[in-house]
Amino acid sequence: MRAVIGDSEFDRDTAVTLREPGVYDIDLSAGWTIISAVNGGYLLAVLGRALAHALPHADPFTISAHYLTASQPGPAVVRTDVVRTGRTLSTGQASLFQYDDQGREVERIRVLASYGDLDALPDDVRTTAEPPAIPPMEQCFGPEDSPAPVPGSSAIADRLMLKLDPSTLGWALGAPSGKGEMRAWFGLADGRDPDPFALLLAVDALPPTAFEIGLSGWVPTVELTVHVRCRPAPGPLRVAITTRNLAGGFLEEDAEVWDSADRLVAQSRQLARVRLG
Repeated sequence: MRAVIGDSEFDRDTAVTLREPGVYDIDLSAGWTIISAVNGGYLLAVLGRALAHALPHADPFTISAHYLTASQPGPAVVRTDVVRTGRTLSTGQASLFQYDDQGREVERIRVLASYGDLDALPDDVRTTAEPPAIPPMEQCFGPEDSPAPVPGSSAIADRLMLKLDPSTLGWALGAPSGKGEMRAWFGLADGRDPDPFALLLAVDALPPTAFEIGLSGWVPTVELTVHVRCRPAPGPLRVAITTRNLAGGFLEEDAEVWDSADRLVAQSRQLARVRLG
């Protein structure tokens, strides 16, 4: 049976518990890890939910996160602060903390975000952007099609419906194209339809574009900004990510997320580190 918004593994694993005004507890799930690192999009959804509770508006319009230290599965606390509230937009900031071996709080992520009501936006849309040209889903490939799973990397893959465009899969065959491109169909494995918080996950759920450039290994996020443009329609999303500049050991990833109604529902830019040599 398909999961529904509000009652799915993603909802349960991103839910925060109010401890006191502005302070929330959560147990970060190991189910959203890549190798041993907690996925940045999942973490952004956790912070996004805390801010949705703390602010008078429920929908993230823009959220910018700086990833300070690597998060680990286990207990964490989110501290929020309301910066400004208005009639159409509210702004807040939040930080996620975990504890070191001495029991001291260590800040993992800090975000600044503006929230509003996506359903109140006007219908006027003027764009030259076009949906990415991705082959039909049955002609694309997911982790389950790999001849051998990558050790330690399957946790988040088990929770996603990810079908990659074959033209961006050269890295998996030992022949990367050299182009910084990654495209895929995206959804949650339990069939839950997308919402604004799932969009925060979608922009950071594909393999890194660095793989198709010819690099391997962990590509940690330094900063990630997401713009949510409208509430997505039910059905799978299409995600296209491009990198045009790798310099000094850092690269950008520009992502577009399109829904089943051919609407551009989210955009993002990420700065990430890569290991050279």
